[in-house]
Parts: sequence; structure tokens; C-alpha cells
Amino acid sequence: MDEPEHLEPEEDDGGPVVTVEISGLSLYTHHGVEAAEREVGQRLVFDLQFELSDCDATLTDRIEDTVDYADVCEQVALAAQERSYKTLERLCAAVVDRMIDRYGPDWVTVRATKPEPPIPLPVEEVSVEVSKQNH
Repeated sequence: MDEPEHLEPEEDDGGPVVTVEISGLSLYTHHGVEAAEREVGQRLVFDLQFELSDCDATLTDRIEDTVDYADVCEQVALAAQERSYKTLERLCAAVVDRMIDRYGPDWVTVRATKPEPPIPLPVEEVSVEVSKQNH
């Protein structure tokens, strides 16, 4: 299997790169372009992916040496519910920045999906995905 395009091969000890994924985190939020959309609120579904080249849990088997998935979910909920954004792009960027600040992954991707978008055409869902490398 090929490495993801955005990952550079390890130059130090050649240790493993750990990918952590959280899928389907469903939260009730108040985001959207229209004031009514922000006031009434709607469900968003979040998917996250972290890449960690420095993850001692592969050797120690200790939760303290990796990303705590429950804490990640709580942090996404806080970021998504503490204020309202007009665009999913800005919301995802805020979540990405919080993940980098709190957990220091090499790379993080956040996807937010509106399962019932307020669009007057038959659309199942709309999604926005934001990725950022931690420098």
C-alpha cells in the first residue's frame, strides 16, 4: 500500500506512522449562512483523521502515549458548539486548529457533513473537508 501523498518518508528512525480515525461523530450545532439556520440549528456529522509519527503507544501500550479518542470527540463538540460559523470551511478550520494545538499531530483532516442541507433540490448531504500539516 502506498503512503499518503502528503506524508514525507521518515528520515529519523524509520518508526511507524500511526493514523487515528474517528468517523460519524454526530453533533447538534448552530452553523449556516441564514440566520434561521443558525437559530434553529441542525445536525452535523464529523469525521477526523490524525497522522502521528511520534506515537509511543505502539511500544508502551499506554493511552497516555497516544491521542485519547474520547477527548478528541469532546474537543470537536466544544469547537463546534461554542460559537456559530456561516461556513463549514471556517468551522472545519477551527476544529483542525484546535486538534493541532491540543494534540500536535503531524497532519489532521476534519470533514463536516450536513445530512439534511437546506437546499431546494434533492441532495442527500453536503460535506467540507479541511486538512492541515503541523509544522
